[in-house]
Amino acid sequence: MRKLRIIFLTLSISILCGCNKIDKSKKNEKLNVLFLIADDLNCDLGSYNHPKVISPNIDKLAAAGILFENAHNQYPLCGPSRASFMTGMYPDQTQITRNNVLLRTSIPDVITLGQRFRQQGYKSVRIGKIYHYDNPSSIGSSSADDIYTWDYTINPYGRDKDEEYKIKTLKERQYGGTLSWLAADGLDEEQTDGIGASEAIEQIEKFSKSGENFFLAVGMYRPHVPFVAPKKYFDMYNRDDIHIPYTGLSNEYLNSIPKPAAESIRVKSNNQIQLNLRSNEKLAQEIKEAYFATTTFVDAQIGRILKKLKKTGLDKNTIVVFTSDHGYHLGEHGYWQKQTLFDNSTRVPLIFSGPGIGNNLRSNSPVELIDIYPTIMDLTNIEQPDHVVGKSLVPIFKNQNFKTRNNALTKWGKGYSIKSEIFRLTMWGEDGELGFELYNHNNDPRELINLSNDPNYYRVLDSLKKELEMRISNSKLKPKGVGRQFEQKSYRKAPNITPGDKYDKNGKRIYFKTEYE
Repeated sequence: MRKLRIIFLTLSISILCGCNKIDKSKKNEKLNVLFLIADDLNCDLGSYNHPKVISPNIDKLAAAGILFENAHNQYPLCGPSRASFMTGMYPDQTQITRNNVLLRTSIPDVITLGQRFRQQGYKSVRIGKIYHYDNPSSIGSSSADDIYTWDYTINPYGRDKDEEYKIKTLKERQYGGTLSWLAADGLDEEQTDGIGASEAIEQIEKFSKSGENFFLAVGMYRPHVPFVAPKKYFDMYNRDDIHIPYTGLSNEYLNSIPKPAAESIRVKSNNQIQLNLRSNEKLAQEIKEAYFATTTFVDAQIGRILKKLKKTGLDKNTIVVFTSDHGYHLGEHGYWQKQTLFDNSTRVPLIFSGPGIGNNLRSNSPVELIDIYPTIMDLTNIEQPDHVVGKSLVPIFKNQNFKTRNNALTKWGKGYSIKSEIFRLTMWGEDGELGFELYNHNNDPRELINLSNDPNYYRVLDSLKKELEMRISNSKLKPKGVGRQFEQKSYRKAPNITPGDKYDKNGKRIYFKTEYE
């Protein structure tokens, strides 16, 4: 009889344990989301057929999913771009067209991407830069973050910040608005993005044990200036093999494009434009090498995160999204940095990978960063808020020739631009009174021949004008459900009020103290 009781008790415990395991697996039937974003990263990547840049981890992610070759941001500036893709709306709808604007001072009732997951019972966690941060000055703070988006936040702070005095720069004591770079001492894990990757690894481990569903957003601060990475990444490149373009420099070329377009690529005319002089080629190669090295460093951190995701088994029920907030000129059109309506500035990498998404898929369909929000909602079977005007890209996952729209729309200053599979049309000023640009990417992928005054392209121009006018009009419509809209207001200093920040008894932030200190 006693033996029977023991057997019964054992069976009961086994059943209970089994039930707990079943409950945990049921909880994980929902798909998680790992959102990875780089800062100022263009499409100079191996998976985008760049011959020099070393990016094995991003390339592997692309091979395991779908890569969009014709993806574009909505505003080639950090703050407006990030506000757009986190809300699924155009800049004219968010009312944010400059940096250092807190999202809710403009659209207080919006439901952001992370917030929507919170409403569905997910843990929403931010590590690093998702909304706008002045980089590098705001590293370690919450800057222009949105407290309603996250359950928990982590603000990494690394050696790159403490050793700013070592950074080379074209303008003394300036690192975020001018070209600056450093082949740094120490380990990956001592750099801000390396610390961010370590924190992401820790969060993934926690989620694997708890069984909680998550939206984990990891924002890298690089390759945004200053281009800082450990020396080993610089050693991967042969500086003398790095090409500096010498096109788009002549007065003849500048006279062939509207004045606002010419001004956009000459606005930093002090010492940056001098890099495109052949006499300064060595310096230009050094700076471009630094950008490539920093890109490879970011790639390595992404690799660390993805390795942990696979090791825990969470890769089997996690959607991974990788992108950048905008592109970046590296001498093209005689210009360095962003803030133009050329492909170098509007085009971004965009990759989706995970359950239900095929392998080695590529699409040239025009897509936009505001499409990320509805696509993730579609993949996770969550109803999107009414204010989201982006389009789900899931139909393209099934048919890479499918088009959700005819073109991608980007705004900058007084200009609007659309990019189709073949053409780019840019209009400057109200109704184009400041001029037009038309480029045929089949013949002119570098956008150096303005065809807007070519009689052979008048029909194309007229057709695209109508399309652009319609796109602009729709992008200005107040979305249903967005609630109140206010004129954007800048702040002077970022408030550190995001949950997860840590302070000592005197209110001083004490989050990280690295081993070298």
